[in-house]
Amino acid sequence: MLISALPYIQIILSVLLVTTVLLQRSEAGVGGSFGGGDNWNSGFHTRRGFEKFLFNFTIVLAILFAISSLMSLLLK
Repeated sequence: MLISALPYIQIILSVLLVTTVLLQRSEAGVGGSFGGGDNWNSGFHTRRGFEKFLFNFTIVLAILFAISSLMSLLLK
C-alpha cells in the first residue's frame, strides 16, 4: 500500500516544496548577491510572522521529501 502511494506523496511534496521556495521573498535580488546595492546587510534580517512560518515550513517539507525519497529507495 505504501509503495504504491509513495510516488504520489513525492509529487505532492515536491510541488509544495517548489511553491514555498518561490513564495519566499528575496531582499537583495541579484545585485545584492554580487556586492552591489546600498543594502550591505540585507542577508541578516529577522524573519517574523508569515515569513518565519514559510521558512520553517519549507525546511519541514524538504526533510519530509528527503525521507520519502529514502523510503522509496529502500523499499524497492
